Amino acid sequence: MRESGADRRQRVLAVVEARGEVRVTELAGELEVSVITARRDVEDLARAGRLRRGHGVARSLVPLRTASPAREPGGGVVALVVPERHAYLNEVVHGARAAFEEAGTRIVLHPAPQVAGAEQPIVERVLADEDVRGLLIAPRWRTVAAEEADDRWLAGVGVPVVLVERRPRPGSALHARDSVCTDHWYGVHLAVQHLVALGHRRLVLAARDDSPTARALRAAFADACAARPEVDDHAVVLSAPGAGADPAAGAEGPSLPEVVRSRAATGLLLHGDVDALMLVQQLAEAGLSVPRDCSVVAYDDVVAALGNPPLTAVAPAKAEVGRLAARLVIERLGADTGPPRRVTVLPELKVRGSTTRLSV
Repeated sequence: MRESGADRRQRVLAVVEARGEVRVTELAGELEVSVITARRDVEDLARAGRLRRGHGVARSLVPLRTASPAREPGGGVVALVVPERHAYLNEVVHGARAAFEEAGTRIVLHPAPQVAGAEQPIVERVLADEDVRGLLIAPRWRTVAAEEADDRWLAGVGVPVVLVERRPRPGSALHARDSVCTDHWYGVHLAVQHLVALGHRRLVLAARDDSPTARALRAAFADACAARPEVDDHAVVLSAPGAGADPAAGAEGPSLPEVVRSRAATGLLLHGDVDALMLVQQLAEAGLSVPRDCSVVAYDDVVAALGNPPLTAVAPAKAEVGRLAARLVIERLGADTGPPRRVTVLPELKVRGSTTRLSV
């Protein structure tokens, strides 16, 4: 799905705030937009009072604080490597940034392009060219094979590494590395529990299939439905064309409205909330009203409240994930040699107007 201007400007702001000052041409290259678009975004953010604009550069309003070499923990530079154009991780980055600033640690953001294996050369370059003492990373991992390919080299990075919103596979080389992740099983459990409590017995998950989060949601949905005898039927469909791990698969298979009608489903869990808003429109175009004909829970809560009706949503605590990941790597920089930690953060359910008790 095409990135919105608001999401793109948020990424511009994140890069500028992480580095203090960035040339507009560099922004354009990293964000893969034209220089004209990057310059317009910088001008819009400057008018909104979010940053300062100079001759060909954008400057943060928040001065970067450099750490004293004697100050522990918190010295040195920490690299953040996250997929480009990934709105879900924006709040994670901001949460991490606040914790690093509090500790006096400089951070440098490195967006990874949407190509297989993009993270490894970025990490190798920053470790060679910069005073990087720690790494926060959210590999894209569109497929399990991609995760396996990254497993050994990432586990062997010679600085403290914390995986963010990624849960290593049991038994993998990364299984013994630090990670901070949302408990997506619990989030799906909250959604299914809410729908079942409202009397819904036939459920559908519309989800992506091209990320670790999407795969976790699919597995959790199958488990949650199988564990509840009240659920008579459940099914899974792709949430959007091209949302599968194999781009060649496209939009094969029945649409969400077709599945809802064929299976008489009344309870829907939609991942993520931008796709959820579009899917609610598709349901309306097919003559299915939310919540009259079916109740909808979105997974993620960035724009869910802006829907018509406002969408009930599972809300991961993304800023808290970023903050905890930053604190963990800061502790490692302070010579904390304790055992690896796998920190799990519980999401919450925000009930709004898109779910209602099933009429019988």
